[in-house]
Amino acid sequence: MRALSPTAQGIVMMLGAIFLFSTMDAMAKGLSATYDPLQVVWARYAGQTAVVMLVLAPRLHLLIRTHHLGLQLLRSGLLFAATLCFFTSLGQLEIASATAVLNVHPMLLTLGAALILKEPLGPRRLIGIGAALLGALLIIRPGSDIFSLASLLPLAAGVFLASYALATRFLGRDEPILTSFLYTALIGTLVASLLVPTAWQTPPPIDALLFLVLGTVGAAGQFLLIRSLTVAEAGAVAPFGYAGVVFATLYGVIFYGETPDALSGLGALVIIGAGVYVWHRETRARQAEVKAPAAR
Repeated sequence: MRALSPTAQGIVMMLGAIFLFSTMDAMAKGLSATYDPLQVVWARYAGQTAVVMLVLAPRLHLLIRTHHLGLQLLRSGLLFAATLCFFTSLGQLEIASATAVLNVHPMLLTLGAALILKEPLGPRRLIGIGAALLGALLIIRPGSDIFSLASLLPLAAGVFLASYALATRFLGRDEPILTSFLYTALIGTLVASLLVPTAWQTPPPIDALLFLVLGTVGAAGQFLLIRSLTVAEAGAVAPFGYAGVVFATLYGVIFYGETPDALSGLGALVIIGAGVYVWHRETRARQAEVKAPAAR
């Protein structure tokens, strides 16, 4: 790995993170067929917290300090809501379709940044956002026979995830990324632990092991994601996040006999294309901002 450039290392780690997240989602789909999604979400956060405590124990007393407790609570709550909505949808939708709709969140983040942070939003970015929402509609298809309220859950998860990312932008200016990671795990576990008794079903040993693996895989994915964004620029690795649609499709075909229909496949391609386009426009805009002072 050290023989690779920092950007190449970041890309490899991003792909690894997305593969682990897709693996976690595939496991969550299987477990959601038997257990309440809330219990699956609890396992995801509890496992992550256990791993975080082990890995970050020597620095825990430093990382727990925050100057923005309210914002940490808000962003952690938003991520918890996104996870709960998405895991709930997996019990009723094809994993590839749900993942594709979830991937509208980068475009929603662009829209939110324009509305809240007053970042520029030109016609080309608006086209990208509109195209992504059109792709989501091709998958959800409101008014058709395949539409159900569960189809809206991945879209709701995308809204929560974009809001979480927007809150993270604020925190990224003042706090270490590991502090935010720690609070996400702790608060998610606390909320899930308070809610899960109403839905708890004691699993047999094999399922308990699956719950443990699910949480561990999710934590490993988070660490790889953070490491990826540490060694490489976010703009260089971000497009590779769409590999999750490919991994989800493979998991759906191999383990659940799911083959997305033509419209769902087209919708996924539109969302990915729109996301890459918006990423390209934002990258060019940032490069122009960097060059502008030099030109003067």
